[in-house]
Amino acid sequence: MIRVTILIPTWNEEQALPATLASIGAMQPQPDEVLLVDGGSDDATLAIAQGAGITAVTAPRKGRAAQINHGVSIATGEVVCVLHADSLLPADAVAVIRATMADPGIALASFTPRIAGPGGTRWGSTFHNWIKTWYAPLLTRPLLFARGVRLLFGDHAMFFRRDQYLAIGGCDERVVVMEEADLCIKLARFGRTKMVPRWVWTSDRRIVTWGRWRANWIYFKVGMMWAMGARERLADHYPDVR
Repeated sequence: MIRVTILIPTWNEEQALPATLASIGAMQPQPDEVLLVDGGSDDATLAIAQGAGITAVTAPRKGRAAQINHGVSIATGEVVCVLHADSLLPADAVAVIRATMADPGIALASFTPRIAGPGGTRWGSTFHNWIKTWYAPLLTRPLLFARGVRLLFGDHAMFFRRDQYLAIGGCDERVVVMEEADLCIKLARFGRTKMVPRWVWTSDRRIVTWGRWRANWIYFKVGMMWAMGARERLADHYPDVR
């Protein structure tokens, strides 16, 4: 049986975290490990995690890439699923992960993000999020696209084999935004990527804050900047929302 770790990188996520942990608690089967890796929150994030009885640690460096790297380095699962603190996996997520990674030809996989909030599903943004996994590599990495590589993103709840992640050196800690997209390129040496047709519900809080059109423009702009190599400047164009 493949051991599965769900890794949650956090920073000041006291508002979103309770629902995410509740959804994990309802999973059947349960993950073998739930590991929260914090970036130095000054709110109740760590207290909420500890109250839920999960393993919670503080990474040596703040930043999602650094936190993911630290988490993978100490994870006990053979497969690690990186789950954002504002996202909800389906109840059978562990079974889906195990079934997907039983295929040795798949190096990296994810769920399909459904962007939603109190007002319902943001279908336009959800569609854009889905279609950019195709057009982004087609435009920027056509050879990899032809080999079956798609660009998956952090809110997709990506999962991968721990040993392969460590073999490629993990996430580039200099990249603050779209650090997970790099994994699609780096892990391509081991196989193809796959987006499983099962929803992961992710918060629309950025769209609420930025507005629908501005949000999708930011998503597109940041993606193109990443493709053109301006990776260390992305944070300037991607305002933080909590």
